Parts: sequence; structure tokens; C-alpha cells
Amino acid sequence: MKKLLAVLLTLTMVAGAAVGCGSKSEEPAKSEPAQNEDASAQAPADADTSAPAADGEEPYIAMIALGFSHQFWQAVKSGADQAAADLGVKITFEGPEQETMVDKQVDMLKTALGNNPSAVCMAAIDNEAVAGILQEAKGKGIKVVGFDAGVGEAESEAKCSTDSLAAGALAAEHAAELLGGKGKIGIVGHSQTVVDAVERVVGFKDKIAADYPDIEIVDEQYGEGDHLKSAEVAKSMMQANPDIQLIYTSNEGACVGAYNGLKEANKLKDVKLVGFDSSAAMKEAIRSGEIAGAITQDPVGMGYKTIETAVKLMNGESVESFIDTGCYWYDASNMDDPKIAPLLYD
Repeated sequence: MKKLLAVLLTLTMVAGAAVGCGSKSEEPAKSEPAQNEDASAQAPADADTSAPAADGEEPYIAMIALGFSHQFWQAVKSGADQAAADLGVKITFEGPEQETMVDKQVDMLKTALGNNPSAVCMAAIDNEAVAGILQEAKGKGIKVVGFDAGVGEAESEAKCSTDSLAAGALAAEHAAELLGGKGKIGIVGHSQTVVDAVERVVGFKDKIAADYPDIEIVDEQYGEGDHLKSAEVAKSMMQANPDIQLIYTSNEGACVGAYNGLKEANKLKDVKLVGFDSSAAMKEAIRSGEIAGAITQDPVGMGYKTIETAVKLMNGESVESFIDTGCYWYDASNMDDPKIAPLLYD
């Protein structure tokens, strides 16, 4: 009997070593949170697609974002990585190079589902493009959580996101204050299909219409969140409407692009600029007063709460259908505040 037990023990150890080596060989260094910066320079810029853990190890959650390279998504990823470490789950995080690549994001979703995750967390570029796939995943018992832009309500069991309507309204309040309650506004948006992008503009417009009768929104154009396109949009907007006194922008790309456009047109002193999100360029311009201020989200908290919510669903716990991850106004006067500074990313 002792010999039989020894043989069985030896076989078990060999099998375990084989599984461990197999997992390690499939997993690129990029999946390690501590190596995010170095790995991003060595691996494709649109994904952290390390292989999920082998059966019997940590549960696997696939996270698919609107994009990957922008610091906002890296901040979301860092929060998700921390939650995964705290809660004992394995995650992958990926997104396309540009936030307009619907087909590529759909392919990422299909590939992730092929790895049999326990949950999928997604910020969809186009809800309709992924609705059927996510419905099928739910039918197989896979938990679906939306984050940031989220997915359709019918496809997800919860959403962790900034309340984009409220964020747009908050931006409108500060824009109105900057104008003294009267004046003309132009809007440079970044998407007419991504839900949170649409709501940031709708929330802004609704607040202006409801509370500020002496403020008129005279133009609304879109630059796809691209710096160059948004710069051209801002310049053409000012040429067509030279009496615009303030421009509201709905994300970092739109804001930096509009800033560059106004600078090229020598309009920075004449037009106030209100932004959304943050970046090194935005922070520098806000600190100098060239951008009046912006709305920031809590991307690290968003990433953490998304994984936390997915784990609760996987464990059979009930969760709220919408988890608000918060938003804040920042400008030169408060950007170094201990509550605000950690939310401003480069």
C-alpha cells in the first residue's frame, strides 16, 4: 500500500508541475500588474490577453474596454488588477487601439468567451453589435457587467459607471458660472453612438435648457475623440460662429483637440474651454488657466468596483443594477486637493 501511495503521489506531483508550466508559458509578462508600463512597450498596444487560469485555479473574468492605450483605461485596469488580487480571481483586460473599432472589439469579445470566463465585463462601442453575443453568454450562465459606457440593460446584470447625465449637468453648471449666466456655447463631442458619450452631451444640454435661459448652444460637432479632427472641428466652429464664448468638450481627445484648435486660431483668450477627463496636457493647460476646468471621473474606483461586482454575481449575491463611481469638477483652484489629485491621470 505504501508503494502504491508513493506512486500516486509522484504522478500527482508530475501532473501538477505540467499544468503549472503550461500556464506560465502561455501567460505573457503583461498580465502582471506590477509590469504594466514595461509590458505596454513590449506587447501590442491594444490588449492584455494573457491566458486564463487553468481549471481548479482562480475564476476567470474577461474585461473588454472601449480602448486600451489612453491613460484612462490604464487607470481602470489598475483598479481592476487590484480588485482581482484582493478577491482571488484571474482577469484579462483588453480594448482596441481606437474607440471606433467596433469589429475588432466584437472579435475580442468572441475570443474572450471562447476561454470560458465566469464573467464578462464590457464597455461597448456599439451596443447593438454585441447584444446577441452577450445574450448567448448569459444563457450559458456567464455573468455580464457593464462598465463605463456599459452594454445594453437587457444584456447586463449591473453597470459600474459615472452617471454621465449628472456629469454633463455638473459641467453645465460650471460653464454657466464661467459665463455669468448668459452667452453662447459650442459643443465638441467625441461620439454619437457610445452611450456615456451621448449622455455627457445630453446632460449638459438639458441642464442649460432647464436652468439658464440666457445661454444659447449655437453649434454641436463631433471629432471622434481624435486630437487632429477635434482641432479642425473647433476651428471651423469658430469660423462659422465667431461669437461663441465657451466650448464644452466631452472627453480628453475632444478637449485637447479643441484646445489646440483654439490656440492655432489665436482664440484661447477669447473662448473659455470646459473639458472632460484628464491628461498631462489638460492638467498643464488647466493649471495655467488656458482651460477653465474639467470633469474628472474615478477610473481606478471604476475598475475595482467592476471586478468586485462581477465576483459578487459569481458568488450568487445580489447587487445594484447601477453603481455610480462618481465625478468631480476640477480647476486650478482645487486640482491639488487630496480628494481630487489622485483622480487626475496623465
